[in-house]
Amino acid sequence: MFDPALLATFLAVAETHSFTRAAEQLGLSQPTVSQQVRKLENAAGRILISRDTRDFVLTDNGDAMAGFARTILAANAAASSYFTGSAMRGRLRFGAADDLAATQLPRILRHFRQLHPQINLELTVNQSVPLYRRLKAGHLDLIFIKQIPDAGDPNLPETGTVVRRDTLVWMAEERTVIEPGDPVPLIAYQAPSISRRLAIDALEAAGRTWRITCNTREVNGMLAAVRAGIGIAPHPHTLIPDDLVKVSNRFSLPDLGEVDFTLLSNPSAPAEAVDALKSAIMGRTLSRTT
Repeated sequence: MFDPALLATFLAVAETHSFTRAAEQLGLSQPTVSQQVRKLENAAGRILISRDTRDFVLTDNGDAMAGFARTILAANAAASSYFTGSAMRGRLRFGAADDLAATQLPRILRHFRQLHPQINLELTVNQSVPLYRRLKAGHLDLIFIKQIPDAGDPNLPETGTVVRRDTLVWMAEERTVIEPGDPVPLIAYQAPSISRRLAIDALEAAGRTWRITCNTREVNGMLAAVRAGIGIAPHPHTLIPDDLVKVSNRFSLPDLGEVDFTLLSNPSAPAEAVDALKSAIMGRTLSRTT
């Protein structure tokens, strides 16, 4: 059994990347914070934070512990609320990018609804930019979208809470062929789309000609076109289905860079419910459903 107080202290350190800022946030002294982190490391029998004079880095065990801590603390808070009669109530409007919705996210949302049955969870699935616009218009409370790291997209200027960083790669059906000199057959989401813009910019910067072979609004249409072998598509590496493959090197295609899976919330949204759902998402592994 890990002490929830130690988990909360460790999570504050992990999220602020600073013992000093964590101490200020928790209202504790820095030596107390350091001592509690050491107690958790002793309880786990693992080093959770790699420390030197310049860098603060979570070890692999530290990353794992942060995920467990979020899950344990969220479950503890839900149980406390339930048995004290202060369970969260109301409506929570949540939006998810469609390719992220094809991960284990539905299972996470089902578990969240079991923990918080009195929250009316409303789900909207769309592309990242339209979801962001709906958030800014006050129509959504929390969104889970893709962003270029460090707010590098003018359509998505805010930096969200990063759940995971992934590499954008070129994806195709195994037997797809692009003859040397032929335009790259591009399967892409309709504009505005992060992956579409990154793909076209990368191809043009590399001097590669291209042609759109499929415009689609949602991930299932994109996957169907790729499986039909009519072209290739930019896609987060860890979300490639088992029956499709990465072809970036095979066709000497340019790098597409990285993409963040991030959470952005509406400041006027119900903070307790938003924080609970954020913790539920960040505390679970996101892999593609099969």
